[in-house]
Amino acid sequence: MTDSAAVTTRHSTVEQWTRALAESKGSPGGGAGTGVMLAIAASLASMVAGYTEPKEHQGAELAALHERAGALRADALKLADDDAAASEAFGAAFRLERGPERDRAIHRASVDAAKASAVLGERAVAAIDDLGWLASNGNPALIADVVVGFGALRAAVAGARTNVSFDLATLRSAGATLDQVREQHPALWSAVEQLTSALERIDQLTAAVDHRAAPTDAG
Repeated sequence: MTDSAAVTTRHSTVEQWTRALAESKGSPGGGAGTGVMLAIAASLASMVAGYTEPKEHQGAELAALHERAGALRADALKLADDDAAASEAFGAAFRLERGPERDRAIHRASVDAAKASAVLGERAVAAIDDLGWLASNGNPALIADVVVGFGALRAAVAGARTNVSFDLATLRSAGATLDQVREQHPALWSAVEQLTSALERIDQLTAAVDHRAAPTDAG
């Protein structure tokens, strides 16, 4: 068994972290996995940017993209650890004895978990344009890596969307209705809709270049 509390995305090997993820503890869990997928997408964007020779007048734009991707990789790993901590609090709330204190703990933990996932989702959505730019202007020999990046980014957006939605719905365990949840947390409710739209955009961008990345599957 692994001491999951001592395992972080920033200070553990891939083997250690995935072993902790495989344990039935919930922390790290799917939310932290979402952060790791975002870090993978950012890493691939950084790699492709580094291999790309900018055309005239593209140098500054490419350099800024490269810098954003590098920063996002580091930030995504931190956000993954933040989400793991929120997941731990979420699980602890449900282990309390039934009563008003448990209801308050569930409400607080659910909202905190939803906020953590929403931040991850927001950062993932912001990365769509950079991968889209690389799909059109990046080194064409690395288009497959761009598409893999889109896949990782899609997983991050889908994970964030699902987790925000699930955490909000969990507030019903503390006595709220979905209508009340929507009224009390409009920004988080809206985040779910925005992330759903982002998934559609990623799918469109991927479909537009998939024939270049996987030419043997064109027909």
